[in-house]
Formats: sequence, C-alpha cells, structure tokens
Amino acid sequence: MSEEIEKSVPAEESLMDKIAEKIHHHDSSSSSESEYEKPDSPSAVKAKIYRLFGREKPVHKVLGGGKPADVFLWRDKKLSAAVLGVATTIWVLFELVEYHLLSLLCHISILALGGLFLWSNVHTFINKSSPQIPEIHVPEEAFLVVASSLRNELNQAFVILRSIALGRDLKKFLMIVVGLWIISVVGNWYNFLTLVYICFVILHTVPMLYEKHEDKVDPLAEKAMKELQKQYVVFDEKVLSKIPIASLKAKAKLG
Repeated sequence: MSEEIEKSVPAEESLMDKIAEKIHHHDSSSSSESEYEKPDSPSAVKAKIYRLFGREKPVHKVLGGGKPADVFLWRDKKLSAAVLGVATTIWVLFELVEYHLLSLLCHISILALGGLFLWSNVHTFINKSSPQIPEIHVPEEAFLVVASSLRNELNQAFVILRSIALGRDLKKFLMIVVGLWIISVVGNWYNFLTLVYICFVILHTVPMLYEKHEDKVDPLAEKAMKELQKQYVVFDEKVLSKIPIASLKAKAKLG
C-alpha cells in the first residue's frame, strides 16, 4: 500500500509540472502576440508625421530659441508689438516721409542732448547737486557672439558656393540661380528698405501663423513637395540628363 502511494506521488507531481508548463507557454505566447499587435506609441506616430522642410524641432527651436524667437512668435505680445511698431516707424520715416538717415540721427541726437542738458541744469538748480546719469558701456561678449555666428554662416555659404562653382551639384546650382533671379526681379519692384521691411513683417507673421496651424499646413506641404519631386524627375529626364555635365557625372559614378 505504501509503495502504491509513493508511486502515485511522483505521477501527480509530473502531472502538475505538465500543467504548469502549458500555462507558462500559453502566457508567453499570448504576451508575444499582444506585443506584436500593440500599436505604435504616440511618440513613434508623431515622429512619422511630415514636417515642413523636414524639420524635427519645434518652430521656436528652429528660429534659434531665446528672446528673438519669442519676439517672432509673439510669446511676449508687448515686446513683439513694440519691435514691429519701431520697424514700421522707421520705414514710414525713410520711405513715405523721405527722411534721410544722417538727418534723422542728428535730429535725435540734438533732442536727446538738449533734453539731458536742460534736465541736468534744472536738477542742479533745485537739488544743488548734479543728476546721476548712468554710464553706458557696450558689452564686448555680445559683439563677439554675433561676429562668431556671422562668421560661421559666411563660411558655410562659401563652402556651398565653392561646391557649386566646382560643378559638383547641378540641382543646387539651378536652385541658386533661380533664387537669385527671383530676388533680382523682386528688387526691381521695391527698393532695399521696403524689401527689408517686407521680410521683417513676414518674419513677424508667418512663423506665428504656421505654429498655430502647422497640423493643417504640413499635410498640404507634403502633397506639394511630392508633386514638386515628380515634376523634378520629369525635368531631370527631359532636360538635365541631356546636359553634358550631368552625363559626365553619371559616367563618373558608373566608372
């Protein structure tokens, strides 16, 4: 009797082991299926969304961040309105009133110095002491930062122009030529100051509007880019491929 009990115990243990193994296998298969069927996370879906000009950063970061980006995106409405108002005033003075820069600077200096001179004498007469006029110093660091960033941009532009001049990129060469031609045409319509003011107004309006409606603009931009790519492929087959530079480049790649 005891031997039968001892035999039945291992049998029950083996049966329990098989059941546990089946349950574990079922759990692992179901978990793998759930992982396989799990949809993409919102961040992954967001990464697949097309953004204008292929940007991966927010508009604020694309504009450089900091105070200038806040001004262009109207994060500080009072400051943005003040900057746009000053630019509009300068454009009205020089373009509509036909003020000259040298005359304007001289008149502003006369008014400023005259006001300070009168205020200083009145303050000395009343309080028997000269007023505390702060000393103004232009920080060297700010100029060095601006000069360094401008130098980097110029060096990058020279590298691009050199590569174009060497005939390495026909597509970029045509884009530069078309862009310069468009600028020359627009320059015939407006003078330099008006053109700068128009660009300034565009910087103060287009990025702000785009940031508010980027979810609607980006799909339209994606369709437009695809259509432009199709037209470029047709133009490449019919025109660019027949240019000797393009054919030489293709032979060099094959060789």
